Amino acid sequence: MTYMSPSAPPASHVHLSLSLLVQAPKDGVYVHGLYSEAGVWSASRRSLVQPAPGEMYSGVPVIHFMPSLQTLDEVKAEWEKEGKKMYSAPLYKTSVRAGVLSTTGQSTNFILCVELPSQEESDFWVLQGTALLSQLND
Repeated sequence: MTYMSPSAPPASHVHLSLSLLVQAPKDGVYVHGLYSEAGVWSASRRSLVQPAPGEMYSGVPVIHFMPSLQTLDEVKAEWEKEGKKMYSAPLYKTSVRAGVLSTTGQSTNFILCVELPSQEESDFWVLQGTALLSQLND
C-alpha cells in the first residue's frame, strides 16, 4: 500500500476499515471488477465522462443489474424525457474485441450492452471506442 501525507501518521499506524455487502439483492445481481476503456465513471456526476489524456482504462463501481420488463426503447424514451443522455456500452470478456461467431450470430467475446448515463451523446462514445471489459490483457 502506498500512503503519504506530511500531516498524517506513518503507514504502519494506519488502519483501514471496510463494510461488506452481506446480503444478495432481492432482485438482480451485483457485479464488480469491471473496467471501462476510453471512458471514466464519475461518481460526482453519476455518469460516464471523458478520461484524462493518456488514461486508457479505469475501474467501474459495483453495478446492480436488475431485471425489467421495459424494452430498451422505453428506457431510452424515459431518459430523453428527463433530459438525460445514455450510452449503450458493449461489455466484452477481453479488450481484444474479437471472437468466434457463435450460432446466435454474436461474437463469443461479447457479453451484453450496459446502459450508462452519459455527459455526451452516444455517437461520441462510439467514435472513442468506449467499452466495458471484464478483464484487462497483461
